[in-house]
Amino acid sequence: MTDSWVNSAERIGADLHLELSGPGGRRAALTRALREAVRSGRLAPDTRLPPYRSLAADLGIARNTVADAYAELVAEGWLTARQGSGTRVAAGVAPPPGRRRRDLPAPVPEKAAPHAPGSPHTASHPSGSPHDLRQGTPDASSFPRAAWLASYRRALQQAPNEAFGPGDPAGRVELREALAEYLARARGVRVEPGRIVICSGFAHALRLLFPRVLRGPLAVESYGLGFHRELLADASVRTVPLPLDEDGARVGELGRERAVLLTPAHQFPTGGPLHAERRAAVIDWARARDGVILEDDYDGEFRYDRRPVGALQGLDPERVVHIGSVSKSLSPALRLGWMVLPERYVDAVLDVKGEREAWAGVPEQLALADFIDSGSYDRHVRRMRQRYRGRRDRLVTALAERAPHVEVTGIAAGLHAVLRLPPGTEGRAVEAAARRGVALDGLAGFRHPEAVMSAPDGLVVGYATPAEHAYGAALEALCGALPPG
Repeated sequence: MTDSWVNSAERIGADLHLELSGPGGRRAALTRALREAVRSGRLAPDTRLPPYRSLAADLGIARNTVADAYAELVAEGWLTARQGSGTRVAAGVAPPPGRRRRDLPAPVPEKAAPHAPGSPHTASHPSGSPHDLRQGTPDASSFPRAAWLASYRRALQQAPNEAFGPGDPAGRVELREALAEYLARARGVRVEPGRIVICSGFAHALRLLFPRVLRGPLAVESYGLGFHRELLADASVRTVPLPLDEDGARVGELGRERAVLLTPAHQFPTGGPLHAERRAAVIDWARARDGVILEDDYDGEFRYDRRPVGALQGLDPERVVHIGSVSKSLSPALRLGWMVLPERYVDAVLDVKGEREAWAGVPEQLALADFIDSGSYDRHVRRMRQRYRGRRDRLVTALAERAPHVEVTGIAAGLHAVLRLPPGTEGRAVEAAARRGVALDGLAGFRHPEAVMSAPDGLVVGYATPAEHAYGAALEALCGALPPG
């Protein structure tokens, strides 16, 4: 059995993904995980590790177990321990070529977010809707303007002159190096900067991959974004729906497809991670079929009531295309995303990318690199994780008081929840919400048109979008639109 965790950013200021597995008990597993993180370069020389108490609390193990593991690695020369400096990765342990030495950002005390008191069914979403509870966008009022401006200024001041000339279609090396370290540390991705291609987001990634690098048919989850299916259809790619259940996509039903698109950390929009056995099974399928898995890591940083799920890519980097962006964590307006590619696809994707007009802006890439390197990205994610958890809790509380007959699902992670409704009530609920000025979507609008699984009634409620001061009124209007029990 394997346990995954990310040590609490509230305690040390940065996320660190590790895996506990293998024989010998917790101490041996922790020692192996830390040794491998240092050996692979995920923990660079002079990186400060979390205190015993913090890591022990995150793991649910004894403080002495962590202390003993640290002591063993100090004795072996992997770590150093000095009074007042904490436990650090030994300076003499060389990371793999291409890695830069960089500290994890130091913790910065922050106040928790304030908590206020207690298609067939898709709304038209007029721009004047006073209550926007659509999924997919973060709270725009929470964009970290001051920290972003500071990173932007530093990036421009420090940028070499060549940064403002013809560039690299893969993206600026500064950003690819920063992402390689962040994704390895926080999401368990196994990558070097040369395997990363910068794009403008998930849709851009699909356009780069299909149909010139990959071809259909493409298996997809039976619930997902219709926009992505339409984009693929425009590229003459047929999508084949995979049924879903409480353990995620039923990957055992994959047929002759050579590629599959999954949201394994948090299925969109129904919620929940892909079960560990199915994660292993889909990797086995890709190896047997010489296939490829597209991993949409659309909101991997936001989790609340569960141990985080590491990237599927970490199981086999040559069989998984890991795709992410800052559209949920920072803002969709930045138009910055990335693909972590199997080596055999890198040149082909760069050939397709070709024209400079398809490249993300260099100043924004440099700014994001500094934002990550300075620790501002970790601090922002930590702050928003607290805020969105508070909003989710307020949604659950309001529904328990006003509509206890409505089941709320998919809330252990992400930026939206699914409200399960009585059969036959979804359409009326969406219409009632629109009359009350609430913009949201019915669950049926995300269903693949060829899906054969039963379609439950429900609403997809995004709790991240409204500004903090408007959220209470949005919940009040939502509850008033729900069908009676």
